[in-house]
Amino acid sequence: MKEIFCTILSLLAISINNAQQTPGDKQTKNIIINNCFIHIGNGNTIKDGAVSFFDGKLTYVGKSVILNDTLKGESIIIDANGKHLYPGFIAANSTLGLVEIDAVRSTRDLDELGNFLPHVRSLVAYNAESKIVESVRPNGVLIAQVSPRGGVISGKSSIMQLDAWNWEDAVIKIDDGIHLNWPSPYLMDYRKRTLKKNKNYSKSISSINDFFNESKVSNSKTKLNLPYEAMKGIYYGSETVYLHANYEKQIVDGVSFLKTQKIKNIVLVHGEESESLIDFLKKHNIPIILSKPHRLPKGEDLDPNYPYKLAKRLIDNGLLLSIDLSGSMERTNTRNLPFFAGSFAAYGLDREQALKLITLNAAKILNIDKNLGSIEVGKSATLFLSDGDALDMQTNNISHAYINGRKISLDTHQSKLWKRYSRKYKYQQD
Repeated sequence: MKEIFCTILSLLAISINNAQQTPGDKQTKNIIINNCFIHIGNGNTIKDGAVSFFDGKLTYVGKSVILNDTLKGESIIIDANGKHLYPGFIAANSTLGLVEIDAVRSTRDLDELGNFLPHVRSLVAYNAESKIVESVRPNGVLIAQVSPRGGVISGKSSIMQLDAWNWEDAVIKIDDGIHLNWPSPYLMDYRKRTLKKNKNYSKSISSINDFFNESKVSNSKTKLNLPYEAMKGIYYGSETVYLHANYEKQIVDGVSFLKTQKIKNIVLVHGEESESLIDFLKKHNIPIILSKPHRLPKGEDLDPNYPYKLAKRLIDNGLLLSIDLSGSMERTNTRNLPFFAGSFAAYGLDREQALKLITLNAAKILNIDKNLGSIEVGKSATLFLSDGDALDMQTNNISHAYINGRKISLDTHQSKLWKRYSRKYKYQQD
């Protein structure tokens, strides 16, 4: 009996240690953050500012307020003492919550078998208990577009807030669009380390064309076809097509095809050769979720710092940009999102413009800017308070964070380990 009791206690201890963080409680009292430097998220700032919010909505954004006894009695007062206030950062085209451990297949749920999968939905696979999701919040990443991967049409993404019991509580926008991976006109010859033409390029485009045309004429009244049915949103304009393409020919062919299909909402993802197509992209009003700067350029003749300078060149020419997080270690790298924006700022982009890449610009591209992306009256109180510049890893130190007015925990598995072993080595030194 004693052995059984001990076993139960051990299992309980393990479950508690691995338990999900409890999401923040619903806001019940007015909160005022006073004496802070407000980065609105739209390119403007307010020095010595204040915000107040109630029931998850911002009710005041402006200069610091003089607190009387009434305000003190009715509100929770936070004296920021010159700290920096930011809107919650938005991670576009992420796979947060879809993979926990890359090497453990049972924790990977970002890709399905098949090529044309518009009916596959990322939100039902989203793991709100993910410790990786937990780890990005202390750097200010509070919202994410969770996107599937693989195939020609990977499936549908959804937009989540990152403090929830489950995906039903987390979702901000259900099925915001499908992800189309346009075939590459070139293939890598790994023996010669050179690019060669893709002989099947035209055939691949033909199969995409056939699928789109068939989905248009499909009649669900006779026989329900889930993939075809899932395409209706992009034709009606309620959903976006996220076109994943890098090469110049890819981009032109992909956008031109979607325009012939009468697709209203198109967003380019990656867009590494987009600089040579500025006029084309402006003509068709195509925003870009641009590849993150920490990479080498594709062309041998390009400046090694070209990826860092690209954002400024595109923005100076009037294009709407956010930052793409796909690639190597993309889930764990999500916590570095503000520092990717900071890297663009280090290479010429105005700092507040760099901030817009992961705030209002991202919200506009994902079509959630009516409620998120900036600190403005009437919008969601999804924001955080940092000791210094949040785009600089040396000064990004967050003390308070809120999602829809709910104060959220900033503890992570890593911070718990740090505290644990700090105590251990402190005692050893003593």
